Amino acid sequence: MSTCIFLLWLVSIPLAIHATSQPRGYLLNCGSSDNVEEGPLKYVPDDDYISSGNKTTLNRTDILPRLQTLRFFPNAIARKYCYAFPVLKEKKYLVKTIYFYGGFDGGNEPPVFDQIIDGTNWSTVNTTEDYAAGGSSYYEAVVVAQNKFLSVCLARNQHTPDGSSPFISSLEVHFLDDSVYNSTNFEKNMLASVARNTFGSEGDIISFPEDKFNRYWQPFKDGNPFVSSKSNVTTTTFWNIPPQMAFASALTTSRGKNLTINWPPYPLSTGLYYITLYFQDNRQLSPYSWRVFDVYVNGAKFYGDLNATANGQSVVGTEWPLSGTTEITLVPSHDTRVGPLINAVMAIEELRKAIDKPPEDWAGDPCLPRETSWTGVSCSNNGPFRIYSLNLTGFGISGPLPESLSNLTALKHLLLGDNKLSGTIPDLSALKSLEIL
Repeated sequence: MSTCIFLLWLVSIPLAIHATSQPRGYLLNCGSSDNVEEGPLKYVPDDDYISSGNKTTLNRTDILPRLQTLRFFPNAIARKYCYAFPVLKEKKYLVKTIYFYGGFDGGNEPPVFDQIIDGTNWSTVNTTEDYAAGGSSYYEAVVVAQNKFLSVCLARNQHTPDGSSPFISSLEVHFLDDSVYNSTNFEKNMLASVARNTFGSEGDIISFPEDKFNRYWQPFKDGNPFVSSKSNVTTTTFWNIPPQMAFASALTTSRGKNLTINWPPYPLSTGLYYITLYFQDNRQLSPYSWRVFDVYVNGAKFYGDLNATANGQSVVGTEWPLSGTTEITLVPSHDTRVGPLINAVMAIEELRKAIDKPPEDWAGDPCLPRETSWTGVSCSNNGPFRIYSLNLTGFGISGPLPESLSNLTALKHLLLGDNKLSGTIPDLSALKSLEIL
C-alpha cells in the first residue's frame, strides 16, 4: 500500500461581507517594467493594477527573474496598499503571493506585515525563516469574488518595525473551475493554504504546466520507506484535479503494518482544516497486496475501508478540527486485505473493454468503496469482496462475451438483455453459484 499526496487548507477565516497556454487570470512581476518569461508562463509588470508604492531591482542574478524586482510601500501613513483585479463575480480564484526580501532596504531581516483579500484578513507575512535559508516565501488562498473587482492588499501591523516597508515580489490570481473546491461554503469561509505535499519525493516543486492552476506541490520525505510509480493515473476526474506527476512517488510500509506520518511537520494553530488525501497502489494485484485500510487523523477515524487501487483514490474532510502536532495513520483492515480477487479483476476489466460506452464510473475498484461500486455491479458485504451480480441490461455490448467471465466464480446473477451479442456463450461451468442468466 502506498500513499501519494496530502493537501491541507485552513478554513477558519470568516469572510467580510484569455485562451492561451497560461492559466486563466493574472501573473504579475511586481516592481518590474518589462515582461518576464519563466518556462511557459509570462509575468507582466504590475503598474496597471496598483497606484501606490515604489519599484526597486535587486542586485541578484542567482534567483528567478521575477524575484529580482519588487514593489515596496514606504508610506507609513497609508493604512493599506491594494492591488485591484477585474474578475467574475461569484467565481472562485486562487490567489498566490510570493516574497523575496533581498535586503532591498539595506537591512538584514525582512519586515513582518499582513495581507488582506477583499477586506478579509488573510494572513501575516513573515518570511524571516525562509529568507535566512536563502529561499523565497509564498502564500496561497482560494476565495469567491464578492464583486466585479478582487482586491489583494498589504498592511502594516504591530510587528512591522518602524522605518521598514511591506513589499511584494510576485502576485498571481488564477480563475478556478466550478468543480474545484466545491465542497467549501465560501459564503462563510475562505481557504488559506497550509501545506500541499507530494510524499516520497525529493525533487523540485511541481507547478504549471503539470498543475493547470499553477498550485505548488512541495516534496516531502520522512523516515518511512518510499517508492516510485510509473502508473499512468488519470487525474482529471480526481477531487480538485491534482497533477499526474504528483503520483510519481509515495510513502509506503510493509503488509500488515501501520503507516504513520507526522504531517505537516510543524504544529498547527487551533482551527478547522480542509484535508484532501490522495492514494494509489502501483503494485500488481495479488492476495498478498495490502490495499484496504482505515485512515485516522490524530486517532479519530477519517475514512474507513479505503481501497488504494492502481487508478488512485482520494478522500476529503472539509472542516476537520486540528491543533498542534498532526498525525496521519493508515491502519490495514485485517478482514479485507484486498479488493476483488485478482482473476475477477482481470475478468471485469476485459468486460469493460468489450462495452462500447461503459458507464463513467467503471474505473478504479469495482466494489470499493461500497457506496461507489460500479453501476450494474453488486458485491458481497464482507471481505474478501466478491462480485455476485452483473446487471448489464442495455449496456450496448456487441460481439461475443469475454471468456474470462468464468473467473467471476462468486457470480449468482448475470443479466444481459437488450444488447447485441453474437457468437457462442463462453463456458460458464465454473460459476457454481450462478442462479439467473
